[in-house]
Amino acid sequence: MRSWRRRAARVLGLALLGWVGLSVLLVLMFRVVPVSGSMVMLERKVQAWRAGESLEIRQAWRPWSQLAPEAKLAVIAAEDQRFPDHHGFDLVELRRAVTASLNGDGLRGASTLSQQTAKNLFLWTGRNWVRKGLEAWFTLLIELLWPKERILEVYLNIAEWDSGVFGLEAAARHYFGVSAADLDAVQASRLAAILPNPRGWSASRPGPHVLNRSAWIRQQMGNLGGTAYLERL
Repeated sequence: MRSWRRRAARVLGLALLGWVGLSVLLVLMFRVVPVSGSMVMLERKVQAWRAGESLEIRQAWRPWSQLAPEAKLAVIAAEDQRFPDHHGFDLVELRRAVTASLNGDGLRGASTLSQQTAKNLFLWTGRNWVRKGLEAWFTLLIELLWPKERILEVYLNIAEWDSGVFGLEAAARHYFGVSAADLDAVQASRLAAILPNPRGWSASRPGPHVLNRSAWIRQQMGNLGGTAYLERL
């Protein structure tokens, strides 16, 4: 019995070591390789297939230099204003989320851009402890192995902006008929405003909530000091 347990423990240890090594290699590879797909894209394709529907994925990689500074800043202003300063987890927002939940104000999001990048690229949507644990692991890896600029670059290239629309280039053309490099502040703020519900809200036909949220995002962009804020990355 002891021999069997030792063998099982050895196999388990080797499997865990192999998985850790593979995940590190994947993160290192995506530090330099353009990302043309993600697990969330695959998940959406499988969901459509199960529903007996077809889904065309629209996504085109654009490097950092071809992403409008206004869009970079708008997403930071909307999703993670302490992005340059934390190491993957925003403890301030996490405490606020816990406090709000304890006060009966409902669950509020506290995910950083690093966490969202890890989830979108390597994992799946939904809320469970296994996924959250894996998300934490991949968040630590990309924070350790990627510069902040790369994290934001990958996020902007794989974020979901509508059914089948992923990445800033596809979103800019889908909603406004322009390239990701040519987005202005209003367009960028509207795209950032719909990130919490990309398949339910529209950047080109915004309702009152999206209009109010995009105006707030532009105000925050100004409060952060404009696109000069990106020099902190």
